[in-house]
Amino acid sequence: MEAAPEARIDSKLIAELSEIVGHDGLTSRPTELKVYECDGWTLKKAAPDVLVRPRTTDEVSAVLKLLYRRGLAFVPRGAGTGLSGGCLPLNAPVMICTSRMNRVLVIDVMNRRIEVQSGVVNLHVTNAVKGQGYFYAPDPSSQVACTIGGNIAENSGGPHTLKYGVTTNHVLGLELVLPDGEVVELGGPVDEQCGYDLVGAVVGSEGTTGIVTRATLRLMREPEAHRTLLGVFDDVDAATRAVSAIIAAGIIPGAIEMIDQIIIRAVEAAFHAGLPQDAGAVLIVEVDGIPAAMDQQGQRLGELMRAAGARAVRIARDENERAMLWKARKRAFGAVGRLAPNYATQDGVVPRTRLPDILREIAAISRRYQLAIGNVFHAGDGNIHPILLYDERDSDQVRRAIDAGRDILKACVAMGGSLTGEHGIGVEKLAEMPIMFAPEDLMVMAELRRVFDPQQRSNPNKAIPTPGVCVEVTTPRRQVPV
Repeated sequence: MEAAPEARIDSKLIAELSEIVGHDGLTSRPTELKVYECDGWTLKKAAPDVLVRPRTTDEVSAVLKLLYRRGLAFVPRGAGTGLSGGCLPLNAPVMICTSRMNRVLVIDVMNRRIEVQSGVVNLHVTNAVKGQGYFYAPDPSSQVACTIGGNIAENSGGPHTLKYGVTTNHVLGLELVLPDGEVVELGGPVDEQCGYDLVGAVVGSEGTTGIVTRATLRLMREPEAHRTLLGVFDDVDAATRAVSAIIAAGIIPGAIEMIDQIIIRAVEAAFHAGLPQDAGAVLIVEVDGIPAAMDQQGQRLGELMRAAGARAVRIARDENERAMLWKARKRAFGAVGRLAPNYATQDGVVPRTRLPDILREIAAISRRYQLAIGNVFHAGDGNIHPILLYDERDSDQVRRAIDAGRDILKACVAMGGSLTGEHGIGVEKLAEMPIMFAPEDLMVMAELRRVFDPQQRSNPNKAIPTPGVCVEVTTPRRQVPV
C-alpha cells in the first residue's frame, strides 16, 4: 500500500477545508478550540488543532477525502454530552462536529419511521411527531441536548429502555461516510434486511467506523395512559429488593429508576420536586398501556414496593406531577454541581439480583478512597451510574476518583456484569477492556473495525485496546492547559 502523506496541519489545509465548509464552518484558534477539549468526562482534556462543522453529507465526504489524501486522523463529535471521553482527540488533529446537520428530512408515520440528519437533538425527534401521537423511545437524561449521531455512536439508552430497548433497537438504516470519503447506505426503511447486520456493527462503534450523517429511526405509538409511582425507602437494600420483586411478578414497567439519599438532597435543593430528604432511596416506577389496565397495575406495583419495605408509595396525580418526578430524575446530574466542583459518572452493569451487592461495594469503595459517591441509575436493567464527587484542583482527589471508578468497574465484571451499559468505552475504560475480553476477542473487534477503516484514522486510540499488551491512554497530540 502506498505510504500515507505526512500528517500535519498547515495553512494550505486550512484553506482547503474552508473552501469546503465555509469560513463559518471552521475553527482553528486555540482559545475557541478550548470549548471542544472534552465531553462530559472531564478527567482528561485535549483540544484538536482544527474543528470542522459541515452542513451536508457531501461536505463531510469532501472533508474526509481531503484528510485521506493527507493521511490525517480525525475524531467525530456530536453535542459533546458523552460521559466516557469518546470524542477526546487522541492523535487526531481534526475534529468533525455534526451539530449543524440538524434537519428532520422525512416523517412517515404511516410506516412508523422518521429520517433525520445526525445532528438532530434527540428530543426534537419526538417533538416532530408527538402531535400525531408518536414518540422516539431512547431517552437519555441528556436528551434535551444530545444528538442522534452521538446516540448512535454510544448506543445510548435512557430510563424507558427497560421496556422499549436502546438505540440499536430503533435504528433501521444509516448513511455512513467512510474514512476515505466514500458514502454508503446501510440497512433501510424496513425491519428485516438480508445479509450482515452492518447497522448493528456501526451502532455503538463509538465513531471508529466513520461518520454517520443520516439515520432512519423507528417511531413508537404514544401509550394511551401512564401511571408514575414514587416509592420511598429507608435504605437502598429495600429499594433493590423491590426492583427484583417487580420484575419477578412478571411486570415490565416502562422505567424503574433509583435515586439514593445523596442525590435526593441535591435534587431537592435544586428543583423542589417533593422527594423526602430523609429517605435512604426512592424508586420512580412508570407503567404505560391501555387506560383500563393502569389502575390495576399501579395498585399491584404499590403492593410489591410496600412488601419489599417501602414506607410510602404515591402515584402522580396528573401530568404536571409526573413531569416533576421525571425532571428530578433526568436533571439529577445537573444538581450534583451543588455537592462538589467536579464529578465523574460511572456506567457499569450488574444482574438485577446483584444490585444490593454492588451498592454495598460502592459504599466500601467510597470509604476506602475517602470520596463521596452518589447513585442515580436505571435499576430495572441493572445499569448503575455511581457519581464520584471530587475537586479537580486537588491532584490527589483526581487520582482517587480514577482509581475508585476502576474498582467499581472491576466489581461489576466480577459480579457477572459488564463495563458499560450506554456511555461507551471511550478513553475512560480503555484500560479495563482486558478485564472482560480475552486477547482473541479484542483481535476480532479490531479486525471488524478495519473492515470500515483499514488505516484506523477514524477516532484512533479509542474503544478497542491493542490485544496482549498493557493498555494505557496515550498522550493527546496537543494537550491544552487547564
